[in-house]
Parts: sequence; C-alpha cells; structure tokens
Amino acid sequence: MDTLILNPTVMAQWHSLINEAEQACSAQLNEELQSYLVFLLMRYTREADIANSVLALEYLQALEVDGRMQEAQLRDVGDKCLLYSGLFPARAERRRVHISYYVKLGVSAYGQITHSLAGVGTRVFSELSRHFVGLMDILHAIHELGDQPPFLQPLQAMELWQDTGSQHAYHTLTRYTHAVPVVARSPEPSLGTARSHANYSH
Repeated sequence: MDTLILNPTVMAQWHSLINEAEQACSAQLNEELQSYLVFLLMRYTREADIANSVLALEYLQALEVDGRMQEAQLRDVGDKCLLYSGLFPARAERRRVHISYYVKLGVSAYGQITHSLAGVGTRVFSELSRHFVGLMDILHAIHELGDQPPFLQPLQAMELWQDTGSQHAYHTLTRYTHAVPVVARSPEPSLGTARSHANYSH
C-alpha cells in the first residue's frame, strides 16, 4: 500500500481499506460482516500479541464450559484464527501447519456457537462460519493494495486453494505463472469461498 489516504478516525480508515479490498476481490460483504471485521481489526490494534495462543487447546477448553462463557471463548478462537489465516500466514509455516488448519478451526469455532446457543445474536456467527474464507481473502487483499507483490508464497497459495477453494489464493497463483493451476486432489467444501462478484448478503 504505497499511498495511504488517512480518514478522520481509525474506524473510517479500516472501513476504507476493507472497501478497497472488497473491490480487489470482486466481493461484497454485508453490513453486519463488514462491521464485525472492522471491530475485530480495531481490537487487534489494541491487543496485538496473539502469538502465544494455542488455539486447538483453547477450542477444546471452550467446549468444556457452557453458556456465555463458551460463546466468548469460542468467539476468541474464531477471531484469532481469522487473524492468523488472514494477516499472519507465515506463523502457520513456522508452526509447521497449513494455513487451512486455522481456517478449519475458525470455521468450526464460529459454527459451534450457532449450534450451542440460541437467539438472534448467533446469526452473525453462522455468517462468519459460512464466509470465513471470503473474509480471509479480503484480509489478504488488504496487504496487496497499491500494487504490492503477492501476499502469499506460491506453495502457500497452492495449498490454500486446494484445501479451501480460496479465490484469492487461486488468483495469486495466476500472478506467479501463466499455467493453469490443477487440483491435485479433490478440494474440501469451500467454507464460504469469496467467488467472483460474490455478494455476502441476503
């Protein structure tokens, strides 16, 4: 991002960056998902140290409690997985796991909230679970605004595309080579893939 046009508030700045990334991905989040992503990124700027989280353990611990405590802990796991997969894919490599590990764990954490709790408030978590990959793609695209080089390395992009159906990962591969990527094995369900001109609204 060579040129950064500052908006009056941090919230407005994140909204602007997300809107630009949506255009780059040919995708559109509904207002609820966009607001959730903005507030998650704002919270991250205040609580930047998530490197010591052991997310699989936190997920299992969350399943041992009930009610609002479970919701809060599962939400934390889902949020951290979204940040790891969307902003810090290199950390997955250092921990010797694929980025899709965090995608699957995050999808499961958000989805578990909707299965365990009732009420209108859980609808957003259903949306987060369904569109997790699309949200991750938008976070990846933020890093590439202003004609920046690809955020993912070729092997990361290939694995992420094959494992999750990520359209951003696919387009990243096309930036590295003119060859048409071929799926080496049947991809798993897209987990909310951000397809071209996708509209995440009802």
